Amino acid sequence: MMTFDEQVHADVQRTLEEDVGTGDLTAALIPADRRAVAAIICRESAVICGRPWVDEVLRQIAPNARPRWFLDDGDRCEPGQKVVEIEGVARELLTAERTCLNWLQTLSAVATKTAHYVEAVEGTAARILDTRKTIPGLRAAEKYAVRCGGGMNHRMGLFDAILIKENHIAAMGGLAAAFNAALKVESLVSFIQVEVETLRQLEEALNAGVKMVLLDNMSLEEIKACVELAKGRCSLEISGGVTYENLRTYAETGVDRISVGALIKDVDAVDFSLRFQEKPVEQQRN
Repeated sequence: MMTFDEQVHADVQRTLEEDVGTGDLTAALIPADRRAVAAIICRESAVICGRPWVDEVLRQIAPNARPRWFLDDGDRCEPGQKVVEIEGVARELLTAERTCLNWLQTLSAVATKTAHYVEAVEGTAARILDTRKTIPGLRAAEKYAVRCGGGMNHRMGLFDAILIKENHIAAMGGLAAAFNAALKVESLVSFIQVEVETLRQLEEALNAGVKMVLLDNMSLEEIKACVELAKGRCSLEISGGVTYENLRTYAETGVDRISVGALIKDVDAVDFSLRFQEKPVEQQRN
């Protein structure tokens, strides 16, 4: 597995290859010694996310550029607020522009939506989690954005935790058999979770000693019954049918976790723009 820094480097390298290719033909028209100061401005209220990727774009395209960040990942910004100012070679800043903005607009969108969901359950015991419903190749970045928005990550992939779903149960010949098989490798994974679809299945899971249960696509009344049955014997997570409009109602049932695929797969890009400035601003965030 790659480290975080290695993942960011690979992400940026891949996105620059698709955008820059063999070279930026338009930026090459600008004299090589022309310097500039550019500011990235957020045009709407948002939670900022993407700084490591922007910094990496500059390292790869404009290694001598000097970014001055006024906001960090996880900070909130207002419309028209300057996020970062960059001094460097003009043609390099122009080449880096779109890739920097793409990372910021995408990851800030995830962070902002996550923050809205987290705020909606404030005061309850429920925590907001993401899912594996991510854009292929961007999972680590998008899950980082969820954390910046105040959410929690579910498993990163199929390799770090066990989630026993209905088809696993069917293939193994029963819930208890599948769970007992998972216990044999418990020390190698971050958690073992079992998905149930009925109150009867929850009772079976509790009797088997399951400590993490996912309630799949249950009605509000069914969830309340499951909370009453579990009574702290296991953590309960709900998934499926959750919207921003009904989120608070589900959270008030007493469940511990709510996983929401929409945090990542149903977002609107945050509006950023890059503009050349006359001179750099001296104040900066350390």
